[in-house]
Formats: sequence, structure tokens, C-alpha cells
Amino acid sequence: MPEWSEQTKERLRNLEALVEAGFEPYPYRFDKDTDAAQLKARHPDPEPGQEWPEERVRLAGRLVALRRMGKASFAHLLDATDRIQLFFSRDATERYPLVKKLDVGDLIGVEGTVFVTKTGELTVRVERWQPLVKSLHPLPDKWHGIKEKEVRYRQRYLDLIVNPEVREVFRKRARIVAWVRRFFEEKGFLEVETPVIQPTAAGAEARPFVTYHNALGRAFYLRIALELPLKKLLVGGYERVFELGRVFRNEGIDAQHNPEFTMLEAYWAYADYDDVARLVEELLSGLAQELFGSYRVPYQGKTLDFTPPFRRIRFVEALKEKAGLDFDPLDLERLRIWADAKHPELAEVPSYKLLDKLFGLYVEPELQDPTFVYDFPLVISPLAKKHRRDPRLTERWDLYVAGLELAPAYSELNDPLDQRERFEEQARRRAAGDEEAAELDEDFLTALEYGMPPAGGMGLGIDRLTMILTDQPTIRDVLLFPLLRPRQAEPAEAPGG
Repeated sequence: MPEWSEQTKERLRNLEALVEAGFEPYPYRFDKDTDAAQLKARHPDPEPGQEWPEERVRLAGRLVALRRMGKASFAHLLDATDRIQLFFSRDATERYPLVKKLDVGDLIGVEGTVFVTKTGELTVRVERWQPLVKSLHPLPDKWHGIKEKEVRYRQRYLDLIVNPEVREVFRKRARIVAWVRRFFEEKGFLEVETPVIQPTAAGAEARPFVTYHNALGRAFYLRIALELPLKKLLVGGYERVFELGRVFRNEGIDAQHNPEFTMLEAYWAYADYDDVARLVEELLSGLAQELFGSYRVPYQGKTLDFTPPFRRIRFVEALKEKAGLDFDPLDLERLRIWADAKHPELAEVPSYKLLDKLFGLYVEPELQDPTFVYDFPLVISPLAKKHRRDPRLTERWDLYVAGLELAPAYSELNDPLDQRERFEEQARRRAAGDEEAAELDEDFLTALEYGMPPAGGMGLGIDRLTMILTDQPTIRDVLLFPLLRPRQAEPAEAPGG
């Protein structure tokens, strides 16, 4: 038995008193017929003193405020939709003396009629009530809330109870995901599911999580991308496929990264990266209109303009200009010398990765309005088709918004011999110690050898998109349960107790 606080002991005594009075401590169900939002919608402009004695309602939710005044008590009930005031009285409420055994945080069910107080607040006059669950801990103080962000993330349930704006973030996230899914379905894309546990870590440059399958006696990986299985479906004859799923990368945690995150990937046979760019413009500009009624989206004190067509720049030209280079950045030997002089902190970064690192330093922060960065170097794009005009580049773009990489897309590489050469180069880098280099996936190469049609493909980071469209500064604020370092010992008392 844990060491309960005095507040918890008092709540347990209140629970005992309710049970002794004949209430079931943890009833199995409660028949509710309305919620707070529906009730307010039925009475949008209440006037003080109005009553609807014929309107009997049954609601259930959590007590988030309780004021006892002898012969009467007021409370606020919070359900999934909103909060509503309750009025208990000695004259109208059955078993009124036992109301004093209720505590803020308890879940209760009530039945009564509707009226408006002298101050104009829509209220339920409680005639019958039933305790549903006793909260053994007090809620965080309503005026101060939960100030420590780690507590908010670790005990998200408390965050959702005391911060209605947090609830709204996750409601909006659900709307975003539903809209994205509907968009692709209406464009003729088939939604599919592919394995999370995979024999090869491929499809992106990232360090994987390793797991072990006892029955098969071998190591497997949590997927780092959705890409390769979806491309196999193009080989199999589907022409438009997409998947919304969780992806896992064994990387650090910061404002933009969580090791477990949600991606959308879509592949479109007989299209190229220009076709996909127009598709993504339509997707995101339409989503902005859906959520804001405008192409203008507020984010962290700025206004982002999602009016199509989005701005387009080229990777090499942008890096050269913003970094002030007087040579071709694709000359990796010169780039290494320049970076060693200007950025000694990048000394351990392999030369081919300098392009990506320097682009992140010099160009990405300036990409605020939606911007397509076109034609990435071949050396950092192992799955994209070589550019039709410059073989040192690929037909790849990344979409940046608010300085965040939001969506990469390719004209997909479907030459099995070229793909094998690039996988072999990745394997050499991996053998040399680069844990993020992709593994050689023979099963995927075999699929390509049967023939994959020309195709355009894209990925979209749902968490980062939600950050932008809900005006949140970090990825943790749009994940219900972000990954945190486990605590050594969990306290018995909740915050605010």
C-alpha cells in the first residue's frame, strides 16, 4: 500500500461514507442523454431567470469546481465537450447531505432540469446524482495549472483535464489526419498497411531500433520509413497507394524530433516529382482553407502564406548563396576544407553529409512560407531518380515551412541496377561506421527487377504539420504521449496535491 497523503486519506474516507450510504463505489455504466456542448447549443442566448422545467437531462463528467454554501452548492462538471454548471440544493436534490462527500476531481452522473442563474449562467438543477468514480488525488490548482512541461507531458491526462486549449490541439490533430486521409481517398489513392517489424532497416538514412523475434531466432527492426513496401505495391499493379503510420528512428529528442512519429507516404505511378508538388500544394492549401478559412496561417507570432503555387528554389544555388561560397558546393573536397575552417564543430561529419548539415545551418531557418527546395545532390538522395538534366543531382524536392522540413518527394528511382549500386555504396558507409546508412535490401531489389513503373512519391510529417497548424512550438505539444526518460520512482501524489 502506498504512503497516502492526508488529502488522499480524506478522500478515501469520503468514498467509504458514500458506500455506507448505499452508493456503488465503481458502477458499471451511466445512461447519459446529452452533453455540455449540446445543452449549450440548445440554449445559445439564455436570459437570467429562464427555466425549462420540462427539459430533463442526464449528464456525466468530472467535477472541476465545487462551492458548498450550506443549503445549496454549486459545481462545474467537465465532460468531453465542455463544462456546465450544476446546482445542488437541500430542497431539490435527493440525498443532498451526502454532496459534502464529493471532491473536486470526482466523476459523477446527474439528472435534473435546466435553468439560468441570476448571473446568466446556464445551469442544471440536480435532482438525482450518482458518484461514478472517486478521484483519490486533488487536481492541480485551477489558477496555476501545471507549470512544469515535463509533468504536462508525463501526466497528459491531467494536462487535458485542466487545460482546455490542450484538448483543442488534439481535436484539431484528429481533424487534420481525417482531412488528409479523405483528400487522398478522393484522389483515387488506396490506403494500405505495411509491416512495422521488418528484416531490413531501409527506406531512409536513420539509425533503427532493433528487436528480437524469439520464434524465428533473429533480430528485426522497427521500420524507419514506409517507402519500400509501398513501392512493391506499385510493382504489384496498384497505381496510387498511401499509408498513414508510425515510424521509429533511434535518434535524439528535441523540439522537432521524437523517436516515434507519424508519417504519411504516398506513391503515384506514371507521375513525377512535379506532379507530386502540385498535389501537395493542393493538399496543404486546401487544409489551410479548411481550418482557417484562409491561406494565411498564424504560427509563433508570424503569419505563413499557404497561397498556391508555393515558392520554389534549388538546393545547390540556395546553399551557395546563403553560405557565401565562391565554388561549387558539389565539390566535396573543397567543401570539406571550407567547412573545417568555418565550422570546426562539423569535423566528424562525413564529407557527403556536409551538404545536408550546411543547408540546415544556412538555408532552412529562412524558409518560412511554404517553399519547395528542388534538385538535391545525388550523394544524399539514395532513393531518388537522377536528374534528367544533371546526373550529379536528383529529382527530389523537400517542402519547408516555418524552417521545418515537412515533406520530401522524389521522382522515384526504378532502375534496379542503379539502385543496387547506391545500396552497395550505403552498405560500404554502414560498414565504415555510419549507423544511419541504409542497409542493402535484396528483397526490394528483386521486386524492382520485375519492373516498377515510373512514379512520384512523397512523405509528409504529420506531427510537424500539426505543430504548424495548431501553433505549437515543439513536437511534444502535438504528441499525446511523447517519449520521456523514465523516472526512478513514481510519486504516489499527483501534481497539485
